[in-house]
Amino acid sequence: LNRQAAWLVARLERAAPAISFADGAVVPVRGVGHLIVATGKVRGHVEAGEEEGAPVLFVPGGAEHQSRRLMDWLKAEALRDIEVRVAIHAATLGVKAKAIRLRSQSTRWGSCSSEGRLNFNWRLILAPPHVLDYVAAHEVAHLAEMNHSPAFWRLVEKALPDMARGRAWLKAHGSELLAMGQED
Repeated sequence: LNRQAAWLVARLERAAPAISFADGAVVPVRGVGHLIVATGKVRGHVEAGEEEGAPVLFVPGGAEHQSRRLMDWLKAEALRDIEVRVAIHAATLGVKAKAIRLRSQSTRWGSCSSEGRLNFNWRLILAPPHVLDYVAAHEVAHLAEMNHSPAFWRLVEKALPDMARGRAWLKAHGSELLAMGQED
């Protein structure tokens, strides 16, 4: 550790700061920044809307529950989008997923088990849609090829011809998304 201290300090300085889902924070949904606005209502559901022409997420509940409510809403939105994209890519590749689950990994975007279960990081809902689409295509391709061979990458490209766009975006911005909701 002492020998690598300078390297570690440099990496920590480059790490994205944790972003809390608190009133007044801005969180991207499908790549578009939304202002979090506490409604002050005790009951209700998170609602996406606009305020003065800007995207807003209206979050009910006491301050101690707002982050959880918003995260639950984001997870539901993520699952809905992921299920749609997985179905499309699975049909294209002629495969079938046994289950789709959301996870809260701190370093991974998705995984595929040998039993055909697909796991996705719920934070994909924060990225632009083409990024979620890329990860869905990537994991669906693993249903046919459980490796990262050239044959695997051909399947990903068959499912999503512009896969490089989503892959590049994740490489450039993924750490920022992974930091979101981490304080909660």
